[in-house]
Amino acid sequence: QVQLVESGGGLVQAGDSLRLSCAASGFTFSNYAMSWYRQAPGKEREWVAIITTSGGSTNYADSVKGRFTISRDNAKNTVYLQMNSLSSEDTAVYYCYARWRSARYWGQGTQVTVSS
Repeated sequence: QVQLVESGGGLVQAGDSLRLSCAASGFTFSNYAMSWYRQAPGKEREWVAIITTSGGSTNYADSVKGRFTISRDNAKNTVYLQMNSLSSEDTAVYYCYARWRSARYWGQGTQVTVSS
C-alpha cells in the first residue's frame, strides 16, 4: 500500500522556521522525483519545490527561492522541506508528491499557518 505521510506543520509566527517531513512507503522511493506543493485557502494548488532521485538537483518556485530548501534521505524514504523566514503568504496546506514515469502519488497534506 502506497503511503506518503506529511508531518511537521503547525502554527508559527512570521519570521519563524519549520521543517516538514514526508515519509514514504509502499514503493521504491529512490526511483521517484519528489516535490512539495501547497494550497492556500481559496487558491489553486501550486508547486513549491522539486528534488531529483539522488538529491543532486533541486528547483524552487520564485516565491520561496532562497527561503525554502528541499532535501531527501533515500535510506529513510523521507523528503524534507526546510522553510525559513516564513510569512503569512506561506500559510497553506503543504503536500508531498512522488512521480516516476506514469506513477504519481500524493500525500494527505499538513497545515502550515503563519501569523503576522
